[in-house]
Amino acid sequence: LGLFPARLRNAKRTGSRSCQSRSRVGSRERTWLKGDVGRGCVYVYGRDSPAAAPSDLRLVLCTVDTQASEICDREGRKNLFLQLHGDLVRRLEPTEKPLQIVYDYLAQLGFDDPFRMQEEAANSDLSCMIRFYSEKPCQVEQLDRILLSGVYNVRKGKTQLHKWAERSVTLCGTCLIVSSVKDSHAGKMHILPLVGGKVEEMKRRQYTLAFTSAGAQAQTYHISFDTLAECQRWHRQASTIVSMRFSMVDLSCYSLEEVPEHLFYSQDITYLNLRHNFMRTSGAGSLDSLCRFSQLKSLNLSHNRLGEFPESLCEISTLTELNISCNGLHYLPSQIGKLLNLQTFWLDGNFLTSLPEEMGNLQQLNCLGLSFNNFCELPAICEKLVTLDKLALAGNLIETLDLTVLNRMGHIKSVDLRLNNLKRAAADTLEGNKSVAYMDLRDNQMTDLDLSSLVSLEQLHCERNKLRELTLSGFSLRALYASSNCIVFSIWSACVPDWACEAKKLEVLDVSYNLLLELPSRILRSLSLRKLMVGHNHLQSLPPLQEHIPLEVLDLQHNLLTKLPETLFVKALNLRYLNASANSLESLPSTCPGEESLSMLQLLYLTNNNLTDQCIPVLVGHPNLRILHLANNNLQTFPASKLSKLEHLEELNLSGNKLKTIPTTVANCKLLHTLIAHSNEISIFPEILHLPCIQFVDLSCNELTEILIPEALPGALQELDLSGNTNLVLEHKTLDIFSHITTLKIDAKPSLTADSALTSVFWSHGVAEMAGQRNKLCVSSLALGSFAEGVEAVYGMFDGDKNEELPRLLQCTMADVLLEEVQQSDTMFMSNTFLVSHRKLGMAGQKLGSSAVLCYIRNEVADPASNFSLTVANVGTCQAVLCRSGKALPLSKVFSLEQCSEEARRVKEQKAIITEDNKVNGVTCCTRMLGCTYLHPWILPKPHVNSIPLTVQDELLLLGNKALWEHLSYAEAVSAVRHLHDPLAAAKKLCTLAQSYGCQDNVGAMVVCLNISEDNCTCEMHGLTLTGPGGFSSTTTKPATPSCSSGIASEFSSELSASEVSSEVGSTASDEHSAVGLDGSLLPRQERRCSLHPMPPSSIFQRQPSSATFSSNQSDNGLDSDDEQPVEGVMTNGSKVEVEVDIHCCKGKGLELEHPAAEYSSSAPGPEDDSGLVLIIRRQNSVNSNTVQRGVKEKCELQKSLSTCCLYGKKLSNGSIVPLEESLNLIEVATEAPKKKTGYFAAPFQMEPEDQFVVPPDLEEEVKEQMKQHQEDRADQELKEEHAASLPEEFDTAL
Repeated sequence: LGLFPARLRNAKRTGSRSCQSRSRVGSRERTWLKGDVGRGCVYVYGRDSPAAAPSDLRLVLCTVDTQASEICDREGRKNLFLQLHGDLVRRLEPTEKPLQIVYDYLAQLGFDDPFRMQEEAANSDLSCMIRFYSEKPCQVEQLDRILLSGVYNVRKGKTQLHKWAERSVTLCGTCLIVSSVKDSHAGKMHILPLVGGKVEEMKRRQYTLAFTSAGAQAQTYHISFDTLAECQRWHRQASTIVSMRFSMVDLSCYSLEEVPEHLFYSQDITYLNLRHNFMRTSGAGSLDSLCRFSQLKSLNLSHNRLGEFPESLCEISTLTELNISCNGLHYLPSQIGKLLNLQTFWLDGNFLTSLPEEMGNLQQLNCLGLSFNNFCELPAICEKLVTLDKLALAGNLIETLDLTVLNRMGHIKSVDLRLNNLKRAAADTLEGNKSVAYMDLRDNQMTDLDLSSLVSLEQLHCERNKLRELTLSGFSLRALYASSNCIVFSIWSACVPDWACEAKKLEVLDVSYNLLLELPSRILRSLSLRKLMVGHNHLQSLPPLQEHIPLEVLDLQHNLLTKLPETLFVKALNLRYLNASANSLESLPSTCPGEESLSMLQLLYLTNNNLTDQCIPVLVGHPNLRILHLANNNLQTFPASKLSKLEHLEELNLSGNKLKTIPTTVANCKLLHTLIAHSNEISIFPEILHLPCIQFVDLSCNELTEILIPEALPGALQELDLSGNTNLVLEHKTLDIFSHITTLKIDAKPSLTADSALTSVFWSHGVAEMAGQRNKLCVSSLALGSFAEGVEAVYGMFDGDKNEELPRLLQCTMADVLLEEVQQSDTMFMSNTFLVSHRKLGMAGQKLGSSAVLCYIRNEVADPASNFSLTVANVGTCQAVLCRSGKALPLSKVFSLEQCSEEARRVKEQKAIITEDNKVNGVTCCTRMLGCTYLHPWILPKPHVNSIPLTVQDELLLLGNKALWEHLSYAEAVSAVRHLHDPLAAAKKLCTLAQSYGCQDNVGAMVVCLNISEDNCTCEMHGLTLTGPGGFSSTTTKPATPSCSSGIASEFSSELSASEVSSEVGSTASDEHSAVGLDGSLLPRQERRCSLHPMPPSSIFQRQPSSATFSSNQSDNGLDSDDEQPVEGVMTNGSKVEVEVDIHCCKGKGLELEHPAAEYSSSAPGPEDDSGLVLIIRRQNSVNSNTVQRGVKEKCELQKSLSTCCLYGKKLSNGSIVPLEESLNLIEVATEAPKKKTGYFAAPFQMEPEDQFVVPPDLEEEVKEQMKQHQEDRADQELKEEHAASLPEEFDTAL
């Protein structure tokens, strides 16, 4: 049972690439797979090379215990190869189990269900992530870079004295090898070094190249090729070699197991890169043969899955640099001491816990990389390495920084201890260390730090610790980075520490995101400080400036400042950057007196303050301003005379004020390329289309009515945002003029459909995306306010960081995947949505990645206490925040190295290399993403999923990408937009705030206004009290709202099954006619219920038989009248159909039935009525009850999810859902029937007496038998219902 091979269905199409994207599993294979979850299938591809003929693709059925050797024996192959993510290909060991490898891979991705894993393994799309080959695939481009060879006509020398002769020619490494055809390996060989030489095309002879070596005794060989393509291949590869300044060969990422034999002829090779291969340690061309390179100085063998350190490398005495990182090494051999010339040794990403004593012989070693190993302390052997000046120990298990041991290493200048478990620094003596100049202690757990013994310390990184006290030696200190700590007074207490006074060389000081309450004047009086970052603290004031200071950058955002020092712009003449946003400033200090200002200020950010028009004249004193942000202040006017003097202005942001116009003098700002003035009261379009450099204009959410367009628009204009101007109407001529703009945003014409009206009842959204200083926008949003049948919504945001392809792919496909997954699972649908979307990215997701957040609002019909639920899933740094009762409620988890210690620990344990900029392998800071499969298993697509019920206290749902949440806290984002009624203006404001707080990257924000409250009830109550979950009436009654087709205010309750819902005729007729009882009194029709007030359970109703007649040319069961079987209770009469239905009439507990005095209409609410009368129409069982019940059961299962209904049904005009296969066979809507007020339904009047049901003679007996059986069944049913009746009263109502 272990192995079952299967050919493709059609032998003629075997090996066709066009069919590889389709599933190969047939019914026979599926039957076998269902027997056991341990069974599965793997796809085995042939040699995937364009140069080779297409080979067969075979589907191999196997079990998790099937070994690769069994598959090879059955297929007649020697080996089986595994390729991950379309990249490297390795040979499987005979004992490895291919199917188990696939299942383990899927489990690492995040799949938990064994049956789902079996299904995913059978999907051919998985081949983009994991694929098996029967032969090792080779690409021509890779082969060209490794080895070019062939037999060509060759002539030696520059003159024509020599004749052309046929020779074997090989281009490998750094040399051109020319030899005899017969004795190519044994005869005479000519080796031509090409590094520093040249390669030229001969004009006199077609397809001929001249190869010339470097040096005074240069030699030349002319080689004639047969085709142009071949000549170009050789020319391209040879040009790369001759352009190198030294003899380097790069064979990285080629899946090599051995070095090509011809490479050993290049004896001048000094740098050899074999990174990301599968090099063998023994055999021909293996690592044992590398000692044949006599001049080799640098060797890179990282990521080769070696497991053990090859002792043969210790024989290459010429090595000065060796990189053997990420090879799973647990120890180093003692022979390592033979590498006496070694200067740089990289051992990162292994499992080392100690170093051998023999390493003390490496007296020339100056750089040692031991990051991401398992060291618990500083290696003592480093004391003997007297030339060692850089020690990297990031990502280890060190808990205590022993300064005593570090002091004994008097030669080390740089120490990297990032991402350890450091909790304290200890020193037994007060002896000072005069060598350490650079120390990196980021991302540890230290609460206090005393490095006063490091008297030569110049730069210290201690961000993201828990520091409350910090003591340093300031004699040599030049840069201190201590942001994201808990420092209060530890740096500058009432008595300023001596080291702070001694820091006369300090140039950069970053103490942002701390708890500072004041800033001593000594710091601002520093004559060396050029960059001061004190944002996100509690500063209430700044000390006055008495002397001139060289300060160039000052960040004061997010403090409690009410004013700036009066002499700031007078004493800090070198100031170029000032950010004082998010304070309480009401005025600005004046500049230098005199006609000509000396201010050098270029970037000024003053967003979110209390500035008024009085601050505008001060800005004139800064004529060099390039970027000016004054958003969200109290500006009402901007004087034209002042704006005209800011001639160097390039970016102007005046959003969120009360401006009515932009001065016409903006035309003097010839360098202006960005104008952002949304959320004002501007009614006149500014004269900005005359500016030659204008690129981006945002005038959304204003009061514009018209636009004056010049004859010619500026060619640089790329984006014009005019959305949110409700009174703006653009003519076709204007739109034609704007047609060349890359992005034009205007409001769409309001839709009059019921869907749009319904969507705005419970939620509305606004989206804002800004590219910032990037040339392209790599953020995409998904906003479906009417999802599935309209009762649900889906919102998402995708951030590709530097790529725009993946966010757009996810934007287009993720909603469809969600619909499919909701149908399959009620619990794991959101997680599977992300995992399937990850797979569907295909080849695009191999090298590119994207963060994502997806929010799904669904109608919880199963939980009467909760009307809507919100399910949020995310990967990466895109997040969602819910505003509940004015407070921020985070719904996402940030999967980044800096903010998630669990993920950082997982990545460290899997031996990924985290670079100094906190990125996995230098690529991304995220630990979970969609795409980037080549970084598996460090980067995973499994999302964080959170589901909560929505309540009336929920006001807003905020979505944003990394750039937004890096600059705005959750609380600030909620408080900034909570009072805004326009979600578009709210989203715009969030992006504007992020940009003013220092964001220069792509930023995206989405604001969803939630209105889940009793005020938005769309039930047509007609005076009836709302029924609670248990059948009790509610205490308040809301006005009725007409039903619409989106489904929230649908005709029937979403809790009813398909069998309980009447035909489309019935539901539509009920909208058009009033109901009259048999005694002529008016009966209330079935009320419409919204999602806030679902229909009470149907079990409280008592069935009462009745019947009605409808006009239709099709049958009630959705089948054509010619094809359907007789249905009990349905009497056909030509074009007329009589249907027996149940009308359920009951009175709730404690309710009295009253007859209204006026008729009800679907377009207007009726008079108040306190009765609990509810009418529901049910179909009677048919003769073929088994078939009907089975269909009803399937419908009920599908209707568990509203999205499922959308998958298998289509939405009708009255909001009901029918199966897709019946969509063409429905009973006609009652609007086409004669209108007559004769009952709850409008029964067509029978005009012709001969239009009666005629039974053929041969069927009379059968019909009589069926009718008799029907009467008996109905009598039994009525008898049972009488015994089971629980309500005090019953009403027998006929149509």
